[in-house]
Parts: sequence; structure tokens; C-alpha cells
Amino acid sequence: MITVVGVRFKKAGKVYYFNPGGLELSVGDKVIVETSRGVEYGEVVTGPKDVREEDIITPLKDVMRAVTPEDEDAVRENRIKALDAEKIAIEKIEKHGLDMNLVDVEYTFDRSKLIFYFTADGRVDFRELVKDLAAVFRTRIELRQIGVRDEAKMLGGIGPCGRCICCSSFLGEFDPVSIKMAKQQNLSLNPVKISGLCGRLMCCLKYESESYEDSTVKYPNVGKKVITPAGEGTVIAIYKPKETVSVQMDENKDVIEFPVEEVDTDES
Repeated sequence: MITVVGVRFKKAGKVYYFNPGGLELSVGDKVIVETSRGVEYGEVVTGPKDVREEDIITPLKDVMRAVTPEDEDAVRENRIKALDAEKIAIEKIEKHGLDMNLVDVEYTFDRSKLIFYFTADGRVDFRELVKDLAAVFRTRIELRQIGVRDEAKMLGGIGPCGRCICCSSFLGEFDPVSIKMAKQQNLSLNPVKISGLCGRLMCCLKYESESYEDSTVKYPNVGKKVITPAGEGTVIAIYKPKETVSVQMDENKDVIEFPVEEVDTDES
């Protein structure tokens, strides 16, 4: 067994695991670690736990140290410098006439690399732009093209529910979302109503999807004639989480909600 801690580098970002070594770390502690991108500043989000060696992606790197006040000062300075770099990069993009939208800029903790995140409709030849940026900042430059979902995650915003969008507040990774999930939940298939700020299907369509798929109860289709304890009627809606069916009665056109087991299909 190996002891590891989970570290996150961005809010709602992916969790990466490191060996705490001799450090006593707990959730919320800030740490400095070495990654494939360079030395980075992160937060412990999963306290020390033992895992099997075969479950670890090797090589497992060590946490270098707990953050010091000097490290915090360096992080704040990096963020200020990244804002300045963003302004310069926008000017360079316009100068080269590139069809790309700069989303975010960040330095690694040790300033060994400056990363520019952008969106674009297709491939962009940014070789000359990289040369210009490298000449200005005199460090390694990386331009990383991201998708619209990643853009929403970085920028954040308020969803149609009135809360901060899930991807920027707690979702570490994106799950596949399909139109089938909306159909299962009897939601409107109007793209405006089931799409998030990114223009893709809302992540929250995934949350209840499994409960709909795992349901063993057989439901009548909407529009089907059924027999209920109150008489005959037509199904106008089904509610799988509550295991109920709304039926419009033939006799008086009232709409009544029944437990699904009390509704029989009229096969006559």
C-alpha cells in the first residue's frame, strides 16, 4: 500500500495524486509539487489515504513542500503578470490577424512556462505568434486550444437555474451527455432550454439519468389510453422519480396523478 494525497490546481479542476512523503498534510493545505508542466501551486482536496500500488499511475511524484508566505506572494505576482501577458497576447493576435479567441493566461508557479488558452473554429497556424510571445516574455510558451465546455469552466457564469454553473463550481471532469437523457426525463427538446452557457447540452441532464435507466417499472407512453381507479383517461405525463402518471380523465377532462401501479393499459 502507498499513501497519497489528492491535489487540485484549479477550482473544480481534475484531482492529481502525489506522495506526501514525510509531510503531515490535510484537506485545505496549500502545497508546491512538481508536475509534467513544471513546478505548480495546488491545494490538497483529498487527505492522506492508502491505495494499492497497482492503482497508481507511475511515477508517483512527491509533494515538494507546504506553501510558505513567500510562495503565496509569488502566486499573487504570477497572476498579475499573467493579466499583463494577456493584454500583450491580444495585441499580437490582432497584429497577426489570427481567428482565435484568447480565454485565459497563466504562468506555472516557477514561471518556467507561460500558457495561453484559446478557442477557435478550426486549426490555427500560430507559429509566428509563438515566436513573438517568446521574444517578449523570454520563457517557454504554450498555446493550448480548448473546447467551448472548457471555456465555460474557466470563465464561469450563472446557469438557467440561477446558480453558478456546475463545471466551474464542482465538476472535476465532463461526463458525456446525450439528447436521449433529455427524452428519458420528458424534458422539452428545445435547444435553448436544455443547453448550457457553452451551447452544449447541460451537464445536469446526467444527474438523474441513471435512475431513469435503472427503473424496473413499466410506464405507459404519453398519449396512451389507460384505465384508472377514477375511470378511463389519457396519459399526458409520467414522473419516474415519483413513480406516478398524470392522466386526463375522459369524463370531465380533469387531470389526476396516479401511482403507476394503479394505471392499467386499455387494450380493448
